Amino acid sequence: MKKLIKHIRTIIPVLFLLMAAGCGKDYLKTNPTDAVSGETVFATLDGAQVALDGTYRILYTFGFTHYAFGQKSQDLASDLYGLDMVVHKGGPTHFDADYNFTGLALTSLASRTGRAWDYYYKVINNANRIIANIDQITGLQEEKDNIKGQALCLRAYSYFYLINFYQHTYKGNENKPGVPLYSAPSADGAGRGTVQQVYDQINADLVQAQTLLEGKTRSHPSHIDVRTVHAIHALAALQQEDYPTAKEHAAAARQGIIPATRAQYLGGTIFNTVNGPEYIWGVEVNAEQQTSYASFYSQMDIASGGYASFGKQKKITKALYDQIADGDVRKELFTTIAAGTVADPPLDQHKLRLRVAGNWASDYLFIRAAEAYLIEAEADYRTGDENSARSVLAELIQTRYPAYSISNLSGQALLNEILLQRRIELWGEGRSYLDIKRLKTGLHRPTGDGNHTGWDLLNATNKANNFPLPPAAINKEDQDPTFLYKIPQDELDANAALKASDQNP
Repeated sequence: MKKLIKHIRTIIPVLFLLMAAGCGKDYLKTNPTDAVSGETVFATLDGAQVALDGTYRILYTFGFTHYAFGQKSQDLASDLYGLDMVVHKGGPTHFDADYNFTGLALTSLASRTGRAWDYYYKVINNANRIIANIDQITGLQEEKDNIKGQALCLRAYSYFYLINFYQHTYKGNENKPGVPLYSAPSADGAGRGTVQQVYDQINADLVQAQTLLEGKTRSHPSHIDVRTVHAIHALAALQQEDYPTAKEHAAAARQGIIPATRAQYLGGTIFNTVNGPEYIWGVEVNAEQQTSYASFYSQMDIASGGYASFGKQKKITKALYDQIADGDVRKELFTTIAAGTVADPPLDQHKLRLRVAGNWASDYLFIRAAEAYLIEAEADYRTGDENSARSVLAELIQTRYPAYSISNLSGQALLNEILLQRRIELWGEGRSYLDIKRLKTGLHRPTGDGNHTGWDLLNATNKANNFPLPPAAINKEDQDPTFLYKIPQDELDANAALKASDQNP
């Protein structure tokens, strides 16, 4: 009989939750210990809160390899699967397999597919333990509701990514096999629930989380509040092509948040500081809990001293860069072609960077209000309200580019503009793979000097010293099976409810 393996299944013993032990009050109390039993954890509300805080820490903790650092490692992989991000130089480091689409077919625990499975099911298991136990704890109902609502949202968020990584998009694939679905702690493995069943669970969790969190304030900026629930619900509804629901929740998510000013945009805190401009949700990463080289900023910021500083710079494609208007502040977040050097090549990104060069203590942002504006504008268009779509989009983009005007756009041209601005605004924030799937465009990534990498525009001396990674010309039609993550082989071996035939093609 097959046995479940703890590091790949949803069964993560509570003693492995990240528990409190003498941390400062200004950040999540999540220092690890294995000295606390499950019964002790859920004996009090304080214990349940510590369990929840430990679950949040999974979202930014280094896990097994330098390409596994919680949610931002999944976001970076998502963008590298797309059309708009370039890795400057090849070599034996950690995200080339994502960039070249060679890693999705791997089934080992150390692969991208294995680490994603492990990461999201750890969050789900911890959330399930909290949800199953919180109602039995003695304490104020308001506090119990707050903890439970956050756990429900974390579970929904994790299933949202799992269903999009391990199956094609929702529309047209509702009855296809999704991922194992667990709504309570279990020692038994489950088979692949359908796409519809997984989304039903996501939607139900988000509805309940909204009810429980309504009117409550978060005690820490890393915590989920009702605005966060609205933002995640908008994201999930957009992926389902449920545009009225996407519009409703996007509008609620951005309510009262003014788009960042030009100075705020250039200042950088919009992208690396919880409670900064446009902030909806992210996690604080302080000096004691940062993961240095195994981190998002190591991969992104040339001033980090990490991977980005020795050839693994992440760059915008020249094709997208050229579509950003001169005078748009977002164009200033990339190295100009004329200013390119070996260390800072043309089109290198300066958007996602540490607050202080060389200091790893910078936060991870997951959702900004700008995304809610973009979801609302697209949902407006798709529900027939072009006037509102133009108004919402202009409200956002004019803060980046004051001369922006789309009063003359309608029909397909307006939709194309909304989607273009989405690509520009959310560059590097992890939405490329999701959008390729839901828009059913397939991936047609060109290659060649100037067309894709922009590296050829360096002067001859710098060009000779850069050895950039020439991307393969990738052509995948919509619902190409190679878009899908493989289920880890250890999961197939260990879960009695899964057969070899359950593996993705």
